[in-house]
Amino acid sequence: MKVDEITMTMTKNMRIPAPLRPYTDGRAEVPVEGETVGAALNNLTAQYPGLRPHLFDERGELRSFVNLFLNDEDIRHLQGVETAIQEGDRLMLIPSIAGG
Repeated sequence: MKVDEITMTMTKNMRIPAPLRPYTDGRAEVPVEGETVGAALNNLTAQYPGLRPHLFDERGELRSFVNLFLNDEDIRHLQGVETAIQEGDRLMLIPSIAGG
């Protein structure tokens, strides 16, 4: 038996902030799959469709008030949703907080 290529999908955990946990059945961390931040977000919203409108606008763009960090870096300072993720990386959704 010849194997030309084996592709392994790595599972990572995405940290969910308290205000969004009602949309993830109360889970603080959700396992997601994908090789980029965008793929991981798509996997997350496929698991929890009610979360999608809180993260993405009508055009499918990440909402401006959604902050997503890969390890300690804001993905806006990397390659955005095209940023590659590796095994052991930590993804965290951090909502913007407004006040007066």
